[in-house]
Amino acid sequence: MKPEIHIIRTNSEHEDFIPLVKELDAFLAITDGDEHAFYDQFNKLDAIQHVVLLYLNKEAVACGALKEYDKESAEIKRMFTKPSLRGLRLAETILEALENWAAELGYSRCILETGTRQTSAIALYQRCGYTLMPCYGQYRNMDNSRCFEKGLIPQRRDQ
Repeated sequence: MKPEIHIIRTNSEHEDFIPLVKELDAFLAITDGDEHAFYDQFNKLDAIQHVVLLYLNKEAVACGALKEYDKESAEIKRMFTKPSLRGLRLAETILEALENWAAELGYSRCILETGTRQTSAIALYQRCGYTLMPCYGQYRNMDNSRCFEKGLIPQRRDQ
């Protein structure tokens, strides 16, 4: 039986998003080590209005979000797939859904930051067409940060 995949657009208050983010934060607390408090301050949910949830057989198993960085750029945030389901390319599906939404909102590029210790995330972003860019904003002087960008074709700006 083929697994049933369903994607929804929502916001950071969705009841299925919050447990996934808690799982993500627990994972990042370990991998970020001493730098976790620095990175964590930039990932508060109250600033996130655009969330994508991926359901596999009616269970929320992956997520990602968009946050406006500037008028041209949407920042990809809170990408997470449950560890037991990694390798199924669900994150690629989430990323594509976020890029499509960003284009619909009128953005001409997506940007993101990930850590050097997140080797699978770096591989994902490169596989999906993201290119390394100079670190931006609060990540500018962080040795363990890697920032990426990808151009989009904006569609409209009415949401």
